[in-house]
Amino acid sequence: MNIMVTKKSEKKFKGRYPLIQKEDLHDIPKTFSNEWVKFVDSKGQFIATGYLGEQNKGIGWLVNWQGSVDAPFLENLFLKAKSHRMVYEQDESTSAYRIFNGEGDGLGGLIIDRYDNFAVFSWYNKTLYQKKEEIVQAFKKSFPEIVGAYEKIRFASKSLPESQKLFGNDAPEPLLVYENGVLYATYLNDGLMTGIFLDQKEVRGRLIEGGAAGKTVLNMFSYTGAFSVASAMGGSSVTTSVDLAKRSLPKTKEQFEVNHLAAEDQKIIVMDVFDYFKYAARKQLRYDVIVLDPPSFARNKKKVFSVAKNYGDLVKDSVDILEKEGLLIASTNAANISLEKYKKMIIEALEEKQVRYQFKETYQLPSDFKTNKHFEEGNYLKVFFIEILK
Repeated sequence: MNIMVTKKSEKKFKGRYPLIQKEDLHDIPKTFSNEWVKFVDSKGQFIATGYLGEQNKGIGWLVNWQGSVDAPFLENLFLKAKSHRMVYEQDESTSAYRIFNGEGDGLGGLIIDRYDNFAVFSWYNKTLYQKKEEIVQAFKKSFPEIVGAYEKIRFASKSLPESQKLFGNDAPEPLLVYENGVLYATYLNDGLMTGIFLDQKEVRGRLIEGGAAGKTVLNMFSYTGAFSVASAMGGSSVTTSVDLAKRSLPKTKEQFEVNHLAAEDQKIIVMDVFDYFKYAARKQLRYDVIVLDPPSFARNKKKVFSVAKNYGDLVKDSVDILEKEGLLIASTNAANISLEKYKKMIIEALEEKQVRYQFKETYQLPSDFKTNKHFEEGNYLKVFFIEILK
């Protein structure tokens, strides 16, 4: 099956841009084929093989500019992805990392993470999910050491559970994984989340190295407290973890305990982050380090939060409770905001608070989260270490 792209889109696709939007096609088929399809230019000349599949980013991906997509092609993709992560495979201090990163590794719509000898597949559209058998077969040939796998369904589906076993052995619960020598308790079949966001490994590594040694740390939107545990393992004096989800309390306690740290020596608070800022200001609480890593979008009973609209408010609230010469670790995974725009949002908030500041360190995705140079929006993570001089 051939699908023609618009004249306007030819250049970007020939330049290896992988993501297809509705406006890129002459005619959008009423139903999307489950087969690999050939995309051609206005003269009928071959551009690339790919597929159509509705997901939050677009309606399909280009995959092979050289020819068709078959079992040897998929196996080769996985082998290339594996060799790119050799440094992680040989690192005994880290056993959880991304082994296949969608379009960064050549197949948009599929992400695979490794947790010790288990894998977690995330499927982002129905078309690719229906090709599961051939993809899993190619994966198993390339990664024979993976003893079991789970899958997350990240597209709308009435009939599929959001998480289920895919193949092989059952993973223990919790499955303890290492990252930079620190243990984290993960659950591979507990909804869409596993208990740790692997893209932050370098930032946590910086804290483990002593980035917050001897300091008080406030971890906002703390989830399972991974930044808090990394800070405590790196010698922070006390950590405070704040998250609205009730599950964050037992989950965070568990992360401390698997590392033989007494959870009662740390503070774990279930509360709305904005309410906690008010509470801390009222009680005149002060922190040396504040970690701000909110979801891109969140809604609770009282308000809707989005990074684009509300991140500046978080920065301003943080300044109010930071010690003199405090450190703000500002992080976002919002793909729709560029590094420059994000930095500008933070600077505007700091200027409004009339404080002096210095951007010290910048982090983006670690190397296991391989990105595609033709697809800049794939490099979504942005983290700044900012010294605030009052």
